[in-house]
Amino acid sequence: MRQDTNQRKGPDGNGRQTNLTTSGKTADEATQSAATPSDNATSKTTPNEATSSGGTDWKRIGWLAAAVIVLGAVIGAGAGLLTLLLYGVEHVMLGYIEGSSMPGPFIVPEWRRAVSVTVGLSIAAVAWYLLRTKTTKVPSVKKAVNGERMPWWQTVVHVVLQIFIVGSGASIGREVAPRELGAMLAQRFCDIFHLDGLDRRMVVAVAAGAGLGGVYDAPLAGMFFAVEILLADITIEKVAFGLGTSAVAAFVATLIKGHHTFYDITAMQPGETPTLMLFALLCGAVCGVAGALFRRGSQWAESHKPSGRALLWQMPLAGVLTGVVAVFVPQVMGNGRAAAQLGFSTFVGNDSGAALSATSAEASPWNLIGSGLTGGVSSGTGMGVGGDLHQYFWPMLGLLAISFAVKAVVTLLTIRSGASGGVLQPGIALGATLGAMLALPWLLVCPIDSATACALIGAAALLSASQQAPLMAMCLVMELAEAPITFFVPVGMAVAVSAFVSHWLVERWKRTAKRQR
Repeated sequence: MRQDTNQRKGPDGNGRQTNLTTSGKTADEATQSAATPSDNATSKTTPNEATSSGGTDWKRIGWLAAAVIVLGAVIGAGAGLLTLLLYGVEHVMLGYIEGSSMPGPFIVPEWRRAVSVTVGLSIAAVAWYLLRTKTTKVPSVKKAVNGERMPWWQTVVHVVLQIFIVGSGASIGREVAPRELGAMLAQRFCDIFHLDGLDRRMVVAVAAGAGLGGVYDAPLAGMFFAVEILLADITIEKVAFGLGTSAVAAFVATLIKGHHTFYDITAMQPGETPTLMLFALLCGAVCGVAGALFRRGSQWAESHKPSGRALLWQMPLAGVLTGVVAVFVPQVMGNGRAAAQLGFSTFVGNDSGAALSATSAEASPWNLIGSGLTGGVSSGTGMGVGGDLHQYFWPMLGLLAISFAVKAVVTLLTIRSGASGGVLQPGIALGATLGAMLALPWLLVCPIDSATACALIGAAALLSASQQAPLMAMCLVMELAEAPITFFVPVGMAVAVSAFVSHWLVERWKRTAKRQR
């Protein structure tokens, strides 16, 4: 008598379906399958999840291929259009469009910065109040992966509002919007192909990751976001499916929005050094602590969001406060690109072999901040653009510290006020500025390293700690900066240390909280 290879007896005696891989399900998947009526059947398998005994399920392979091509292309188109929408909002609200030559609203008049973010969050407050209290609520991506339905037009409005507030200057990430759009589209795709159970869960998670990969042209990060964070189960099938869909989404998105390097790291040293590896260990530990604290703060802010009418005054108030801060610290605005670039562009003359081109020096936030104060872009060397470290040490350290502190506080304030958005880009901004801060005293002792390399290490390390996702964090930062592949070595070292330190702290806080109950 033949035994169906797609059935496996668990400890409870129930048959459980497995994917077309040799690995078993995670506990999270097992819980989900137990909670879903369609998965409780012990004697039946759906046509989508079963293979023919001793053969290949060509129907399943067919919809997987269709998902990679069709769903990836549609999500990529959506990610590209969302990027163009961001540029349009920035142009209307702030009078500029972010890019490699202008990473933030540094030359935008102070009054316009303050007015833009205040108006943007005030409009969004009214729209979100109506959306959350008068219509079907839009669930999170994780809930959508676990089966909760995403209403189509409410999701579209929710996505557009996130892009709108980021474009107007709100300090929050924009990466949740394409992920939600991808998850919603994937659910409709599953309806067409009648996919249920674990297959449906995989498709929705992969589509959400493809949204991230498409909007940032980062297919590796999109794949790891799906399998490392949403599914928490890395198998050959999930990796292949996720990477294929994210790659298609990234390709299609670039056809619409163009290809641009997100972060300029031209001041990077030629290669890694033994001292840079030592810095990676130390930076990883510091960023592990900072990332764990930022994770805890963002979770607190998310859990204390206002509901009901309180949203109508708290979000506008957050806009006013952000606007006041932006008058003096323009790099606090937006999803974090400006603040991160400040860290990546930190460049002092030393023995690292790094060189800053004239174009990069002119577009450096260190120069652009000066242009906002003096009315013109300075040229030559100076603070943060090749000047003497001993001369500019304290001013540079102070500006980086201010950028780090206000970006963290204003981002948490924006989330706490009721705004929806992500923390990936703010996490990168915090890591880049913290890495550059740590680099300044380090370069006094080890002048053969560059501040840009230290900032790159810090960005990946803090993102890894805050997200508890080292593979996704490392790939996202490396892809966004288009960093040389040799720097995977020090970045990987820092990411490993930060993930361990962050995990240890988070678990310790959980145990402490349980004892206090």
